[in-house]
Amino acid sequence: MKFIQAIKNIWRIEDLRYRLFITTLFVLIYRFGSFVVLPGIDPDALTELKSQTAGGLMALIDMFSGGAFSNASIFALGIMPYISASIVIQLLTIAVPYFQKMQQEGESGRTKMNQIVRYLTVVILLIQGPSYLVNLGVQMAQTGSPMPDGFWFRFSSTIILCAGSMFVMWLGERITDKGVGNGISFIILIGIIARLPGALIKEFASRLGDAGGGLIMFLVELFFLLVVVALSVLLVQGTRRVPIQYAKQQRGNMQYGGGRSFLPLKVNAANVMPIIFAQAIMFIPITIVGFANAESATGFIRAFMDNNGFWYNFVFALLIILFTYFYTAIIINPQQMAEHLKQNNGFIPGVKPGKKTAEFIDTIMSRITLPGSIFLAMVAVLPAIARLLGVSQEFAQFFGGTSLLILVGVILDTLAQIEARLNERNYDGFLESGRIMGRSTAAIY
Repeated sequence: MKFIQAIKNIWRIEDLRYRLFITTLFVLIYRFGSFVVLPGIDPDALTELKSQTAGGLMALIDMFSGGAFSNASIFALGIMPYISASIVIQLLTIAVPYFQKMQQEGESGRTKMNQIVRYLTVVILLIQGPSYLVNLGVQMAQTGSPMPDGFWFRFSSTIILCAGSMFVMWLGERITDKGVGNGISFIILIGIIARLPGALIKEFASRLGDAGGGLIMFLVELFFLLVVVALSVLLVQGTRRVPIQYAKQQRGNMQYGGGRSFLPLKVNAANVMPIIFAQAIMFIPITIVGFANAESATGFIRAFMDNNGFWYNFVFALLIILFTYFYTAIIINPQQMAEHLKQNNGFIPGVKPGKKTAEFIDTIMSRITLPGSIFLAMVAVLPAIARLLGVSQEFAQFFGGTSLLILVGVILDTLAQIEARLNERNYDGFLESGRIMGRSTAAIY
């Protein structure tokens, strides 16, 4: 089989083999740390915390941390504070001239912005850490095993939680530099995959115990899950090909160049990032009221903490559409693409080179981004619909939404990067024909 042959080719390339080994090592470190409980906490007294994270918005927080939140682990706050800080800084690059100038400074500007993101992450962690400890104390008190009290315990635990999240961020950056794929997204992917086997077994056991065709319903659920996976793959890989004509160049008595090609513009160029951004924004209410007060919240805040409710999913879908346009505008630069075509004697038939080409590409991107963003939002709210139809909370998370789109997007992106490295060394990729399309394989000029 082609896939097995690709695995053999990967093993032959020393650099790729090393990157996969490093990635696996960092993932194992991350998973090990997810089970290291905070000092002074009795692991047997966390039953109420695990019940609290079995549903609602708390379940999503626990999913992003790979179960570390419900384990009262040193990695309990996970990677989401870093993502929240990144969103804030990217929003500031639009509104604040100082950050706009910094973004235009190239590599040095990106280095400064990354440093600011890290500082802001620490600030967010110093707010979320004590809130998490208050919630942990309330949940442990209900089991009759109170959490250690005192200033020094809370201070040291807050520092440990902050250090744990910063270490997870460092692991993600090392996976990006030394491993394979986008490290931050890969960390989230591992946390989601860790929950999948347990959710699948639990759903199978519950359906098996139902009278009147419970097993049939489980098979129907699996069928629809595969359908949603297929639709998600189409969403990630869908492209609009714009024809390009290259002019011939005269050198002496010889002519060079010429011919036709295509400019592939992705329907969902932002990929899974709008989902992550929107989800981070939806975590704000629980950060404001505190984890301990989440269940007792009422009114406006309560409406935006119920991930099965209409207003939560409506605002969530709207944020996804907005962030899709926002992130697409960041990673796709029509002016730069037009300049690249012009420098290589390329042009779009019927469109003047330069400014007109940039406007044409921008118009095409706007047209294809709208249906892509709407479809992305529809897939994102499918878990809420699945829960309303009787699917368990744990298994419903994989019926689209954040979990499935991150799984599909990051896996395709990782496979695409591996395939690109195979092709660089004249080895065949994973497929018999065509190529795997991930974020990094889209042609961005």
